[in-house]
Amino acid sequence: MMNGPEKSDSVVVAVKPANKAGPPVAEWVERRTGTKGNTEQPHTRRTQSRDSVSQELDCVRKAARQRKKEKFTALLHHVSVDLLRESFLALKRRAAPGVDGLTWQDYEAGLEVNLLDLHARVHSGGYRALPVRRRFIPKSGTDKQRPLGIAALEDKIVQRALVAVLNAIYEEDFLGFSYGFRPGRGQHDALDALSVAISGTPVNWILDADIRSFFDSVSQEWLLRFLGHRIGDERVIRLVRKWLKAGVLDDGEWSVSAEGTPQGAVISPLLANVYLHDVFDLWAKQWRGREATGNMIVVRYADDIVVGFQHEADARRFWDAMRTRFEQFGLEPHGEKTRLLEFGRYAAERRSRRGLGKPETFMFLGFVFICGRSRRGAFLLHRKTRGDRMRARLREIKATLRERMHAPIPSQGRWLASVLNGYFAYHAVPTNFRALGAFRHHVLNLWLRTLRRRSQRQNLTWERMTRIAEDWLPIPRILHPWPQQRFAVKHPR
Repeated sequence: MMNGPEKSDSVVVAVKPANKAGPPVAEWVERRTGTKGNTEQPHTRRTQSRDSVSQELDCVRKAARQRKKEKFTALLHHVSVDLLRESFLALKRRAAPGVDGLTWQDYEAGLEVNLLDLHARVHSGGYRALPVRRRFIPKSGTDKQRPLGIAALEDKIVQRALVAVLNAIYEEDFLGFSYGFRPGRGQHDALDALSVAISGTPVNWILDADIRSFFDSVSQEWLLRFLGHRIGDERVIRLVRKWLKAGVLDDGEWSVSAEGTPQGAVISPLLANVYLHDVFDLWAKQWRGREATGNMIVVRYADDIVVGFQHEADARRFWDAMRTRFEQFGLEPHGEKTRLLEFGRYAAERRSRRGLGKPETFMFLGFVFICGRSRRGAFLLHRKTRGDRMRARLREIKATLRERMHAPIPSQGRWLASVLNGYFAYHAVPTNFRALGAFRHHVLNLWLRTLRRRSQRQNLTWERMTRIAEDWLPIPRILHPWPQQRFAVKHPR
């Protein structure tokens, strides 16, 4: 016993050999015993997020890194009961149920029995995928709606487990300019990469490309063929085929298509990345090495693609070649959202010499990219929150405030504080401070109008409302570092 009631490690003396090696064996020095809790662990922790990674999947990852052309013929055994359990615990507790009607709480009641049964069905071939229940949700920034698929609970569990296995392979194959739906990569990583590339590379033209109805246009035949390049385990291919052929249940009507992946399914983002990896990423990398006459940058987040060029001729040839490439695999660039524009550090000067106005802007991941100037007059890439996205968010806040109109002011204040903090967490990037202040001002104005409607005798002044806002609404401030700083940390030379 040391340090009062606290226990020290059992013994901290290293093993020392005996004085005499041969017989008769002399007495050895006391051996070192293990520290409590340091038993053999079935998992190793490799990432900063401290996520447990299976030792077996680590071997798969190493094999995928070392042998780029190898097909993996035995993968399904990695979908173990433990991995299924981890997948279940990672699901959202309050997610809407699929066509099976099962909720997270229902399945948890008999979790171990359910997982053993699910594991047996997956490995025996008795597992059957259920149709995806389709709902339509408002599309951000527009009056349109987009379909969202809600998979059955067991489908989510198996899909998440299989994604963990396949990620061990494909994370070694995917290229560096692909950022969408990948572990350890997010939207701000793509934004930083694009900002650094435009600011530090002689880029004069930007091709802002979007694929029309991408998730509904994916050819399932080509997708399975692309999976076959690395996945030789027919049981895994059969599982993916089951999910693709499970169909969609829309208002009680079941339908199935030979194209598309179910939006909202856990495995859909990975399948989309596999598809675009073969259709676009590898092809764009090859085109840059063989066809481009000047500098060229590429950043892709899901089906949103931004390509920068030093020469206009390269940009137009790439655009034509990309259109042809997409047609071969059933894809089509969006006519209204795909455009070529003059952009970069010298765009304003060149356009001024030709008697044209300011350089055009383009949008990427919720921000408008603008050719701006610093206080010293040097080129500075500005990123500003999209106006349509801000207006859509304000409309949502207005509607919710109307529902909470008669709630106490502290309750409303706590909710609005969480809304603002969440908004700032994404949009609080350098050069976007004015948009943050404008958003807070509009929220404050909506709150004031809501409180004034609570009673005809309400006489709430701006002065009093300002004091209330000081108590509840956070002040906007820049939360994200400059792109060059964070990009340099994540991609050291």
